[in-house]
Amino acid sequence: MKLLRTIRNYYFYCGIEKDEYNALKKDAYISNFKVWRILHFLMAAVFGLLYFASLFNDMMAKNRMFYLIAFIYSLIAVFLFFVMKEDSLIAQFFIYLSITMLFLFACMITQNKPDTPATTFIVFLLITPMFMIDKPFFMTFELIGASVVFLIWMRSVKPYEVWTYDLINIVTYTFVGIFLNIIANSIRIKEFVLTRKINIQKDIDELTGLKNKAALTREINEYLCDDSSDKGAMFLMDVDRFKAINDTYGHDVGDSIIRQLGTYLGSRFKRSNEITGRFGGDEFVLFIKDIDNLSDARNIGEEIASGVAENVLLPDSDQKVSISIGIAGFDGQEKNYSELFKKADTAMYKAKADKENRVCVYE
Repeated sequence: MKLLRTIRNYYFYCGIEKDEYNALKKDAYISNFKVWRILHFLMAAVFGLLYFASLFNDMMAKNRMFYLIAFIYSLIAVFLFFVMKEDSLIAQFFIYLSITMLFLFACMITQNKPDTPATTFIVFLLITPMFMIDKPFFMTFELIGASVVFLIWMRSVKPYEVWTYDLINIVTYTFVGIFLNIIANSIRIKEFVLTRKINIQKDIDELTGLKNKAALTREINEYLCDDSSDKGAMFLMDVDRFKAINDTYGHDVGDSIIRQLGTYLGSRFKRSNEITGRFGGDEFVLFIKDIDNLSDARNIGEEIASGVAENVLLPDSDQKVSISIGIAGFDGQEKNYSELFKKADTAMYKAKADKENRVCVYE
């Protein structure tokens, strides 16, 4: 069973588990997109030159229409690869379509020399799988389909002896191409796994397991700079009398308070539209993307304050931990993290000064 599971993972998920592959799929799609955006430029140049040469060469004239169609297709692909999203399924479809175009080109080249064993087609069988990161069984369909079309097509073109020789080679190199695709995908995907682990470790606050200051700044800035973003709210939180807690109970208890607060925020705010982390010391930041009503933001702030009092505990059960929360609304105007942070910081210090109300919204 373990062997079958390993084979399944390599064939369907590039050598890793399904959940891990799904987490990295977007990175793989983006990598494909960048590589094939360059390759489509090369395809346009090559097919354009071939079409131009076919105007003056009688043998190449046989494929003139194909060269023209392939040239126009490549130009369209170049344009599309500048307007499509990098991780879109449509881009993946066009990559497979381009690979098909290359195999058809190889068939045309072979057809021009029917007495010669196929070489160009075999080269494409070995090379094209190296430029595509995807579930290997998709490339298996592509390679087998291309090989079947080639063999059926060439059966009516080539002498039987040459075709038989091609048959043996094509079947052999189809399996070699599939194997190379599996190996190449596995190596590239494992590079993504390692890179992802390094990035996660780099972005995580060791004490709380939440995002650290650098990750918070980057992710919130990305949202603020997006022209389509026009609503949200930043919550800046600070533990009240934290120095006194350290002085009274010791730094181990102070660390425990930070850890408990991180655990509470991490379990409470974990949706894709919520960014939460430790800014530093006893300060925490929460950014919620879809809030456009400051009254709702205040209610959330009050819920956080109540939740902290119930879930973040001191050794002395008679004493409660409280936090002050400053809230700054985002309406599309601020384009930098620090602009919004200053407003939330101002509101938080107003909250600290108000003993009756520990939640303040920047006005």
